[in-house]
Amino acid sequence: MRGEPSCPKCGGRVRAPGLFADSWQCAVHGAVHPLQPVIPPSVEGLGVVVNRAQVPVWMPWPLPVGWLFTGVATAGDDRSGGRATAVACSGPGPLGGIGELLLIAEELGVGLGSRFAGIDGPDPGPYMKVSAPPHAKVVAAGRPTPLWHVAGAPDDRAVFAGEARGLWLWAIVWPEQSGLLMYDELVLTDLRDAGSEVELLPCGALTPRILSPS
Repeated sequence: MRGEPSCPKCGGRVRAPGLFADSWQCAVHGAVHPLQPVIPPSVEGLGVVVNRAQVPVWMPWPLPVGWLFTGVATAGDDRSGGRATAVACSGPGPLGGIGELLLIAEELGVGLGSRFAGIDGPDPGPYMKVSAPPHAKVVAAGRPTPLWHVAGAPDDRAVFAGEARGLWLWAIVWPEQSGLLMYDELVLTDLRDAGSEVELLPCGALTPRILSPS
């Protein structure tokens, strides 16, 4: 399932650093941190991402009852390390059916979260009304973390965003009504801090959500 790196903002082809540029280049977006091919869900594959990541690798821990880890992606290269991470989980939705949750941590301007959220621009700030009370809260690495609804996303998903450890934290949920999951004050662990507990992670089948952001 190995493929080529792509632009985290649009999915287009990227050109590797070379004689005329010392960074990965997208013809549309210029210098980018390349999105690496998605890694199917396994403890070993997740360990590779965790060890390279320069940003958190967020996971609900413990996972909600019946939920499974269903994929991981990262943006960055061997030189820069992971500058954005996306972790997918799937399980019973609060109102029945299957719910899917994607947690993304990224540096300012990477643009991966916006692509999964289905909005324009690299960051959620213009779509968040932070002067209003937060719409959801999580506990991220032991700290209460407010999240605001991100406007402008397609109707099939609920999108929340906030800041954790000085970086963007996105929570994107399908279908939209499964956004109720975010009102249960999920506890998120940065898997870089989890140690050997990661070996207990239940893995499911790779979710298509992480393969084709739209």
